[in-house]
Amino acid sequence: MDNIVTASEVRARLALYLNQAEQGTATVISRNGVPVAALVPLGDFQALEDAADALLAREAETVRAEGGPTASLEELVAELSDEEGSYFC
Repeated sequence: MDNIVTASEVRARLALYLNQAEQGTATVISRNGVPVAALVPLGDFQALEDAADALLAREAETVRAEGGPTASLEELVAELSDEEGSYFC
C-alpha cells in the first residue's frame, strides 16, 4: 500500500485521485490513520467482483453436489422479505 491518503486529502483533490485510478493506480483512503477504503481502477473492481461471483458459484455447486440444503427462488425471496430492512418490502 504505497499510495495512502487521508479522507480530507481525497475530498480536496478528488479529480487527481480519479485520474490516477483511470490510469491504473489504486489509492488507499485512511481515516484517523486507519485504512478504510480504496479507490481502484474500475477494471480491478470488476475483476474482484467476477472472482467473488465465481467463488460463490463454486461453493454453491460443492454444497449441491454434496447433497446440501437447497431452496427454490420463491423460498429464498420469502425468507429475504421476512428479514428486517429487506429490499423486497
